Amino acid sequence: MDPRFAHIRDWIFDLDNTLYPASTRLFDLIDERMSAYVQRLLDCAPEQARSVQKQYFREHGTTLAGLIRHHDVDPHHFLDDVHDIALDRVAHDERLARALEALPGRRFVFTNGNQSYAERVLRAIGIGDHFHGLVDIHACSYLPKPDAHGYRLLVERFGIEPDAAVLVEDMARNLEPAKAMGMTTVWVNNGSEHGDHLAGGGFIDHEISDVGDWLASILGEEE
Repeated sequence: MDPRFAHIRDWIFDLDNTLYPASTRLFDLIDERMSAYVQRLLDCAPEQARSVQKQYFREHGTTLAGLIRHHDVDPHHFLDDVHDIALDRVAHDERLARALEALPGRRFVFTNGNQSYAERVLRAIGIGDHFHGLVDIHACSYLPKPDAHGYRLLVERFGIEPDAAVLVEDMARNLEPAKAMGMTTVWVNNGSEHGDHLAGGGFIDHEISDVGDWLASILGEEE
């Protein structure tokens, strides 16, 4: 084990564009469904719907948070709709599964998506049995990362000691609250949309491009 991570007992991972590569472009399918949802909701042109969707994402952390605040959207209806996508773009990743299983301590998923979708994706990757818990947007009362509420919930629910935990994320800005709590932070710089926003904020401990490669490296299992 890389000595820089020898103290880590809890490994926390974002889901989308983190546990699978952004190049898979799976989230593009969700993005398209969000735009279509906004278009139906507002009865507007596709261009306007796209603009509103991205504005809410930038201002509120997720499109959903903006829709709840400004349009009183039912989060269950929205999340079930936008996550109703095929997962054939996601590849089974046996190497990632082996690396996760080899990590000392516990493993968690912390996502702005919902649990049913997250579980589908984890199964598609072949890593669904390698986690000890999951916190989704429903559990966080629809306050998405980087709102501090979800981070506190995660730590309290699972008895995580932040100074012995690491958060792995493709959205740099979502690492700031984790760093403030004392967690080690790892940014997956792999081309996610707005992934580099606030990347120069001084709260990133390690920068990587692929989670599987990074885990193999710190475990000393490079091929």
